[in-house]
Amino acid sequence: MMGRKLHRRVVRDLLTFFGRGSAFTASQNSAFFQSGNDLILIDCPMSSFHRLKEIGPEQLTGTKVSTIRVIVTHTHGDHIGGIPMLIHYCYYVYHIPVVVIAPSEEVRKDLSFFFDRLEGCHGYNLILAEMQADIIQAVIPTRHSPELDGRCFGYLLSVNGRSVIYTGDTGTLAPFLPYLEDGSADVLYTEASMFHSPVHLYLPEMMDRLTSLSAQGIEIYLMHIDDETLMLDEIRGTALRFAPLYHSERKELSMNLNSEKMLSDIFTVSENLYAHMSSDTGGDHSGIFEHLTTLGRILAEADRASFWKWDKGNHTLWTTAATGTERITIPDTTGLVGKALKEGRVIVTNDPYNDPDFNSAVDKKTGYVTKSILVMPVANIKGEYIGAYQVINKLGGDGKFHEVEDCRKLSLAAVICGLALESDVFLEESYTDKLTKLKNRMGFFADFRKSYDLVIADPGRKLSLFICDIDKFKSVNDTYGHNAGDEVLKHVASILQNNTEEADGIYRWGGEEFIMIMTDADISKCAAKAESIRKQIEEAVCDACGYTIRHTMSFGVTEFDSEKTIEENISDADAKLYQAKESGRNRVIV
Repeated sequence: MMGRKLHRRVVRDLLTFFGRGSAFTASQNSAFFQSGNDLILIDCPMSSFHRLKEIGPEQLTGTKVSTIRVIVTHTHGDHIGGIPMLIHYCYYVYHIPVVVIAPSEEVRKDLSFFFDRLEGCHGYNLILAEMQADIIQAVIPTRHSPELDGRCFGYLLSVNGRSVIYTGDTGTLAPFLPYLEDGSADVLYTEASMFHSPVHLYLPEMMDRLTSLSAQGIEIYLMHIDDETLMLDEIRGTALRFAPLYHSERKELSMNLNSEKMLSDIFTVSENLYAHMSSDTGGDHSGIFEHLTTLGRILAEADRASFWKWDKGNHTLWTTAATGTERITIPDTTGLVGKALKEGRVIVTNDPYNDPDFNSAVDKKTGYVTKSILVMPVANIKGEYIGAYQVINKLGGDGKFHEVEDCRKLSLAAVICGLALESDVFLEESYTDKLTKLKNRMGFFADFRKSYDLVIADPGRKLSLFICDIDKFKSVNDTYGHNAGDEVLKHVASILQNNTEEADGIYRWGGEEFIMIMTDADISKCAAKAESIRKQIEEAVCDACGYTIRHTMSFGVTEFDSEKTIEENISDADAKLYQAKESGRNRVIV
């Protein structure tokens, strides 16, 4: 064992799978590889025949195929159901000879009985595995279901210079271990199940053995899988991997990425991103998220995509960009996005209406039908989850998201989104007053550039504001201490925040001064809001540092004059505030 050479050749040199699912899945277990100009199939269920028919043998291999050879492990229908159609199609359409390889004489007779009684099975050869020494080093009897006793086999295969164990369907790993432990093979494709059964290998009970083999340098791939989500949790943190599917391999990825439309779409997103980042949009990142979300949708080949930000302070999740939907805010404990962030893992569901974590309310409201969802948590450079990518409804293929392959495609956009979001969070923190959690003066001017300038430019709309100040705040600090003064500031900020509507903006201007801007409000409406807040503060009590503190505020109100600068308008409001102070405090001056 000490002399074993640790191979780390890429998986594309080994087996690739049309499907790796169990008998009751849509894409049943079936693998292929190339030997010279021959295409070698390991079993051929009907789902694999349809896939091969869709792709074409020469498109699959990239060369002219001389012969298709089918290695049979056993005669369950989910493993050989597509072979008669393959024989029929190759004879009449492809004009490629088919060789069916049986592991034993008994299985050969069963297959002969089956094929001879089907109309259309012409031009094939049915031979024993011992006649295929170039690709089959050993036929390994194994145990599966009782009705297949003595007729179920795995193989030691020669695949592009590698020695590979392929277990087929089995309820025991024992027959294959000698080949792995003596160095005869250094790659293992093993059947694995997440449901206990006497005829299948139960993965949780195999983990110690498989991780031990992996530690010895054996590459291990799982196939004939019944529940990929549960299995992914089981193997997380180990070197065990899922058997690779064809649509994740280089050839099909190359076809997709070289398609004119996809390349054009990607270049368009890149161009828009560059234009946005070169524009004078300042600190507004929303456009960047929108472009990156579109990029993720293209790469994952999804109908819709959204990028969610996790506001941990408010315990909410909200979309900074949602392709095909309006902005949505939800509690961070709900939905598939909430579940993905809570559990720190990718969530895939290809049957959302039967998933208890899926919220179908939006679909019921809009009429949209969700068929498949993938949610990928997004982390910052510290490894802390700060948001999530969600793609909806896989386009093409089987219409389902596959965790490994689709996450691989989505990862580029997710990483860039994570970096942009981290920058966005940093920018947002710089706009936020740490004590009161209100936006600060920098946040005020940023909002003006982004939102309020548009209101001022529209002659049919009005913008009003008030500036307010805590009366005799210095005496609060002098009498009760600065910690108590901080509590009073937070108390005032809370009342102001509770009186802020969606179209309003509230800011800590500095010290004990605050500003509220009201969109689509004239001066009388703004004055009424100020008076309401003044009364609430007058009647409220602030419990701070063991003291009961009462305080009042003074207000100066003005309607925004578009002929004046921002600073001049604030100066007008500040002059009214000064009048309120000079005339006795605790009042609103318009």
